[in-house]
Amino acid sequence: MAASEMEGEVAGKEREQAEKKPRKRNRQEFAPFGNYRCYYGYRVGQELDEDPRLKVLKREWFEGKDCLDIGCNNGLVTIYMAKRFCCRSILGIDIDSNRIEDAHWHLRKTVRMQCAGKSDSKTLQSGAEERPDNDAQELGMSKDRETRKCTKNHSLSEKRDLFEIVSFRRENFVLAWTDAHESYDTILCLSVTKWIHLNWGDEGLITLFSKIWQLLRQGGIFILEAQPWRSYDKNRLVSETTAANYDKIMYPPEDFQDILLDKIGFRTVEDLTSGLSGTKAGFNRPVLAFRK
Repeated sequence: MAASEMEGEVAGKEREQAEKKPRKRNRQEFAPFGNYRCYYGYRVGQELDEDPRLKVLKREWFEGKDCLDIGCNNGLVTIYMAKRFCCRSILGIDIDSNRIEDAHWHLRKTVRMQCAGKSDSKTLQSGAEERPDNDAQELGMSKDRETRKCTKNHSLSEKRDLFEIVSFRRENFVLAWTDAHESYDTILCLSVTKWIHLNWGDEGLITLFSKIWQLLRQGGIFILEAQPWRSYDKNRLVSETTAANYDKIMYPPEDFQDILLDKIGFRTVEDLTSGLSGTKAGFNRPVLAFRK
């Protein structure tokens, strides 16, 4: 074997070993809105087959329904829910345009893997594979003809193009203008409330809850996973804004349920937390389902 071939083989093995190592958060990464690039890599990791939160969600809340995922990050969970629960439509929104670019990249990659007949559940859940930095030219809302043609021949059970079901949009949900014609059957807000609370205070939190209630159709479901107060303390100094708002917060996370039921107007709540298993350390958070 030539020396160059041996060096290439060694380098390849080193790369594979490096990819198998647990992903560690880059402490130098500036993410004032929780917009970490490899968030699902930190949260799920390589040792789990899927995000434990998905196991407690009911199919009836998503199947044939219009859904909204607030703070979708790189879109991995949004895409997986569309495939697993057969949503009629699901929109993922995030404040970070880079994360939305990542989401479009993952959507295109998922479609191509479907065309090739490959399973991508592990990648979707762990976030193990990041999009290359030099793939920015490949991103965006456009759908190339080849990919769309392939999708139609290898579509979901409902014979629908995944591109027609899943969409992503860059948006600041708290500050964005609400479209009176926009409504959903199910809205998710998973591990997002802390960042909204720290950046926009109590007023931003109430605005979040109020807009969710307005966007939900009657009988609709709001799925909330809120970070605990101790998590706020760890991130309060991420910016001058968060530091200032932290000292003024009057509504701790343990009050959110009462606020949603008594002030916002949700009728019932179901605690899904007991069904969670295999959650990674540091991410043991309550998951609640509120019905409008």
